[in-house]
Amino acid sequence: MGNFEQKVNKFIEIFLEQGGYVKVIEGLRNTLTIAVAGLIIGILIGTVIATVRVLPKYKVLPRVLNGICSFYVALFRGTPMVVQLLVFYYVLLPIIGWRITGVQVAMLVFGLNSGAYISEIMRSGIQSVDSGQMEAGRAVGLSFGVSMVKIVIPQAVKNILPTLGNEFISLIKETSVVSFVGAADLYVAFNYIGSNSYEFMVPYLVMALIYIVLVLLISLLVKLMERSLKKSDRRN
Repeated sequence: MGNFEQKVNKFIEIFLEQGGYVKVIEGLRNTLTIAVAGLIIGILIGTVIATVRVLPKYKVLPRVLNGICSFYVALFRGTPMVVQLLVFYYVLLPIIGWRITGVQVAMLVFGLNSGAYISEIMRSGIQSVDSGQMEAGRAVGLSFGVSMVKIVIPQAVKNILPTLGNEFISLIKETSVVSFVGAADLYVAFNYIGSNSYEFMVPYLVMALIYIVLVLLISLLVKLMERSLKKSDRRN
């Protein structure tokens, strides 16, 4: 027990007196920034891909677009996130001459990766909406695109909200790999404290606790949003 107290005291010393808390705050900020940006980009890309994939395939253009989207989804779902980060940071971006930070690369790659997963989530959500909703929109003179944006997609989002919450949680946890491209996340922050104290047990336990708290807060937020949407449905 005394040995554990020594480890805790050493952690507190590095955390407070040697600026460890600054690293942790920066890591937490980067972790949340990457995850939130990745989710927003993923929702935008995923919605576009899902819309393309539910288009009627009577003409050539929808079939071509569907093939491109299918390849995109297979590519990003079929390779690990860390491989995508490394390829973008060390191969693709230098080739095209982009100079962006590790955090910005992580935001981009997380968004592209999330878009592939959210497209499937969104597609199932769109297909879960009664087809009569689209027909009603077309009957009052709305185009396919307008009917999708104003009628079908808002209802689909309600249906898939818990799954989107799970995707956000996955993004939060997967940010632990962004150190491969030089981004300072929570892992980097607590690894810094462990390296300076020569003791990794307490820093890693605290890091795990922070991830658990973040996941619990996101789960609570999703539940509150679900309740709010259910209340609005009852009022309607």
